[in-house]
Amino acid sequence: MNGQTVLITGSTDGLGRHLAVRLGAAGARVLVHGRDADRAERVRSEIRAAGGPDPVVLVADLASLREVDRLADEVARHLDRLDVLVNNAGIGFGRPGSGRELSADGVELRFAVNYLAGYRLTRLLLPLLRAAPGSRIVNVASAGQYPVDFADPMLERAYDGVTAYRRAKLAQVMFTFDLAEELGGSPVVNTLHPATYMATTMVRESGTEPCSTVAEGGDATLRLITGPASELTGRYYNGVREERAHDQAYDPDARRRLRELSDRLVAAAHARG
Repeated sequence: MNGQTVLITGSTDGLGRHLAVRLGAAGARVLVHGRDADRAERVRSEIRAAGGPDPVVLVADLASLREVDRLADEVARHLDRLDVLVNNAGIGFGRPGSGRELSADGVELRFAVNYLAGYRLTRLLLPLLRAAPGSRIVNVASAGQYPVDFADPMLERAYDGVTAYRRAKLAQVMFTFDLAEELGGSPVVNTLHPATYMATTMVRESGTEPCSTVAEGGDATLRLITGPASELTGRYYNGVREERAHDQAYDPDARRRLRELSDRLVAAAHARG
């Protein structure tokens, strides 16, 4: 990883933090992203203590598309190329009993953070990724996938946090397949379920007992960044095994409808200013 640049969204906790430190220690210049500057600075110090190049700290709330745009501008100010983008930032089911929430742009919050922010950020950063030979995009999704209902994509009629989370994660997978087909192998684009119920803040918040370690998820994700699977594109992995995703991910019409919905939501956010 010496000389390579890596942006990991949500790299101040859990899997993102684990990846940031491991990749930094391996010689990558890591762009540490989070919502909290103090926590991001702690990760930066951890990477420096491990002997890695001095990281760049980027603070942005991905629940706002304006902040996503600003994040992309910040990345472009620091870099003329980007070797790896890991769309890892996300929020879980929510606390038991919690209700439906909206982003700053009026989008259902889990769809906004877990999917739409990564969709927008990836598209904005494509010029930097194309400038780096062999660049890779890794979308951290989930084995928990639920089909997007295009008649009610924002879950206005019957909200449930688990359903909202799983819909957003399937949307990530659908975007991965769509983008891989569009790009034709450069950059390489893959997605994975890193591990089941890792010992993270997100899992604990939901009241679920962890059954995997963050290191297990890290190993699986690093395989898509640096291992043999990083040469393949448009694949979904459960851990280190390639598997079939939900059927909707393979439906070209559903992927087209998701792309059109995403572009409408982005355009509406910008129209509101």
